[in-house]
Amino acid sequence: MRVESESTAFDTWYLHLPEGARVPPRVLEEISGLLGRYRRRRDRHRASREPAAGRLVAAVGALRPDPERLRGALESCGLASGSAYTVVTAVLEHGEDGIAALGEALAHLPEAVFAVARGAGDEVTAVVGHTLEAAAGAGERLREVWPLIQDCRPQSAWHAGVSGPVGTPAALNGALTQSRYALAAARSAAPGSTPVVVQGELSGVALLLAGVPSEVRAIFRDTVLGPLLGAGPKSGPMLLETLRAFLSHDCSWARTAEALHIHVNTVHYRVQRIELLTGRDLSRLDNRLDLRTALLC
Repeated sequence: MRVESESTAFDTWYLHLPEGARVPPRVLEEISGLLGRYRRRRDRHRASREPAAGRLVAAVGALRPDPERLRGALESCGLASGSAYTVVTAVLEHGEDGIAALGEALAHLPEAVFAVARGAGDEVTAVVGHTLEAAAGAGERLREVWPLIQDCRPQSAWHAGVSGPVGTPAALNGALTQSRYALAAARSAAPGSTPVVVQGELSGVALLLAGVPSEVRAIFRDTVLGPLLGAGPKSGPMLLETLRAFLSHDCSWARTAEALHIHVNTVHYRVQRIELLTGRDLSRLDNRLDLRTALLC
């Protein structure tokens, strides 16, 4: 039995009794009504806190953060006494329930107090206060519960970026930047990749590319790798696979041949074709970097 309230797919309550068939309908109705009244009161309390959450997210994202404004916003949300903070930025594509979805996910974090509000553009942003130990595992815990959130609306694409833990309110602005970079990485990842990315997992070129607009990445990829893709429906994928393996094995002819189960002379031939088509010498570090970056794009 559904408990009536102004809920979403992510936070609807259902009344389930193990032996519900033996309970008189009138009793079920009374229990459902009681829970419904409690839920509506809880929803009103949560709604009353939404303006404070909005002010906090705005204070954290300000171009010139005001310490006094930030401190007051944290106090209004019950977050002033946190020993560690994490910022989570998420996007629910094809849906308007991002706040409810992220709030439900964060409710599974142990010892966490949080405030969720609309952020920039289509983002939903949360400031989470926890113990230092709980903050360190926040990203992994969110990744564990994410399938439950996605199952509430399977047709929607739902991604999130999690910052590293910070110890002071003054560091929240930087944490917001981290979470946005991690979100960009999650949204640009290949299909089937994890929809939750933690800032600490990004390193090197991957961290840089996370902040580059997808249109720019696509242009760079097509410019650098376009000649390989244009080599034909069979040759193109084969050369890309060889290039990826060759770079992954530090340009070792023998290890690339072993990984691809081909003769080393075949690797030499394919690499020569790649160099000819792309105009890049794979013995040069800068050319290798160009091709590796294009593959990451």
